[in-house]
Amino acid sequence: MTFAFVFPGQGSQVVGMGQELAAAFPVAAEVFEMIDNALGKNLTKVMFEGPEDVLQLTENAQPALMAVSLAVVSVLKGEGGLDLSRQVKFVAGHSLGEYSALAAAGTFSLPDAAKLLKARGRAMQEAVPVGEGAMAALLGLDMDIASKVANEAGQGEICTTANDNASGQVVISGTKTAVERAILIAKDYGAKRGVLLPVSAPFHCALMAPAADIMAEALSSVRMNTPVIPLVANVTAREVSDAAEIRRLLVEQVTGMVRWRESVLFMRANGVDQLVEIGTGKVLSGLTRRIDREMTSQNIGTPTDIEVFFKSL
Repeated sequence: MTFAFVFPGQGSQVVGMGQELAAAFPVAAEVFEMIDNALGKNLTKVMFEGPEDVLQLTENAQPALMAVSLAVVSVLKGEGGLDLSRQVKFVAGHSLGEYSALAAAGTFSLPDAAKLLKARGRAMQEAVPVGEGAMAALLGLDMDIASKVANEAGQGEICTTANDNASGQVVISGTKTAVERAILIAKDYGAKRGVLLPVSAPFHCALMAPAADIMAEALSSVRMNTPVIPLVANVTAREVSDAAEIRRLLVEQVTGMVRWRESVLFMRANGVDQLVEIGTGKVLSGLTRRIDREMTSQNIGTPTDIEVFFKSL
């Protein structure tokens, strides 16, 4: 079995996330404490107890999701003796999950990754006034048709494909009026439906340019090591190990499309037969089944999941 570790993006957060891990494994609790110290706030309390509206804030949700993912990785390494550089072929992450993947692969220190995600979340939230941007999932359309819909809906405004998640599931992003037009136009192209997403900003489109500038500056001041496992990057759907190139791609990712479907297919074509989703939720595992039915997937987010994973090795 050849593994790739994949890390979830925003939307998988839920109150109570990570609590079982912290109770069962001291190394997981240490990860949460380290991130709290790096951020200068008790993020762990928000993760465990809420309130939900505070956890959902982008600047909290992003480091919280990374915290759970890295806590799982710490348990796999510390308790199970897993050697990522020897037993995992690639890492990849969906949007913010790319930072989790890079921290797991040793490119960033845990405190630096937490600070970067807090800055990223705040910058993305502040790039567009609330209510002026939107994102929507176009269900039942392939990438080419979804791109045509977005272009037709633009009419001088920003509207573009943001996430190529799986066959028949493409997310668009842009101004609210243009995205709403796209939902109506998509029906004419055979979409099953278009669904506005409950997000606070229009991620992965040109409206995020101010956030990209902020992240370029933030990333320039952070030490980055060569990852011990190659990253399959969101914006290229290809492997990369050069730290300078990774830095450039992370900046590009703020406004660029997440090419998740292509990333999964790239890993499959390069020998991976099982994706292991590390952290909260099972979104990426569900997408895997839509992308390639022959590739297996599993989620590791709780002590029980960890036990099942090690029994499967």
